[in-house]
Amino acid sequence: MESLFTQLEFWHWLTFAVILIILEVFSPGAFFLWLGIASGAVGMVMFFYPELSWQSQFMMFAVLSVTSIITWRLSRGFFPERKPDVPNLNRRSEQYIGRICNLVEPIVNGTGKIKVDDSTWRVRGEDAPLGAQVRVIGVDGIVFDVELTKKK
Repeated sequence: MESLFTQLEFWHWLTFAVILIILEVFSPGAFFLWLGIASGAVGMVMFFYPELSWQSQFMMFAVLSVTSIITWRLSRGFFPERKPDVPNLNRRSEQYIGRICNLVEPIVNGTGKIKVDDSTWRVRGEDAPLGAQVRVIGVDGIVFDVELTKKK
């Protein structure tokens, strides 16, 4: 009886590559991609040299996996992550730091409300009357930290 490993063909490796790349889509990080690339490379070699032993196939897969992962890690040093053109694009509340707004609800016992553009936001700061101007100095979740700019 022949072993399962002795019956490996190129399409087994290519199928394994597709499965690994699909796994990459559903997992965080970038690890299965490099294993999938290595498996695809072994499948391509097997297409041209189908007489390779299963030991050689697995050794090639191991070497190509480690090589592709190391190459990826080293290339990250050469190509640093690019900073976005708009750093607060997906952090809407942080875009308002530094803006001056009028209170639409007085700050009593440290909390009140301001209207910024078309939204009303809860604020935290020293007590202030309705209509006072405040400057947004920080954000804590969905609550702005404010300071009084001038008294009315």
